[in-house]
Amino acid sequence: MTTNSKKPILLLITAMLLLLGACSNNGGDMGHEGGSDQEMKEDMDGMDHGDMNHSSSGEVPEGLKEAADPTYIVGSKAIIQDDHMEGMKGAEATVTGAYDTFVYTVTYTPTTGGEKVKDHKWVIHEEIEDHGEEPYESGDEVVLNAEHMKGMEGAAATIDSVEKTTVYMVDFTPVTGGEEVKDHKWVTESELSPE
Repeated sequence: MTTNSKKPILLLITAMLLLLGACSNNGGDMGHEGGSDQEMKEDMDGMDHGDMNHSSSGEVPEGLKEAADPTYIVGSKAIIQDDHMEGMKGAEATVTGAYDTFVYTVTYTPTTGGEKVKDHKWVIHEEIEDHGEEPYESGDEVVLNAEHMKGMEGAAATIDSVEKTTVYMVDFTPVTGGEEVKDHKWVTESELSPE
């Protein structure tokens, strides 16, 4: 082989090595320092929110009713008391919407593949395909019509728990730093406290 004919082969080998190196390091830069994906899952009680769309467009499902007398009115501030997503607990939230509905924790397998997501907080009644007026019960099988996380839209799910409450859409800046989260869906009334 001549020197010129070896160059494409060397370039190909170099490119493959760079690609393999990038793939092996991909899991380390997930926005949570010093921990593997598995450790993050354990820290979040089995909930992997790496694909969660923290911000939303602010659009709400058809038929969702604004709360008649919410504890936290639109524009008011509150402190988030739950940490079902990294950086939420202790963050100051500004309420951008308040709605009365049924909320569910659900277990589902993403339509994009991957491990089953257990006890995901929260899906509201109006985000379930072909929902009626009556609430679902624990153990009911449903199809999700929500886009909080990649692979959620159209996924078959099991209802884990149900609660009638006021849910809030909120803006907040994670206590762990980073960009402000806009119109996050959803935080329940029990997950907020006055400033």
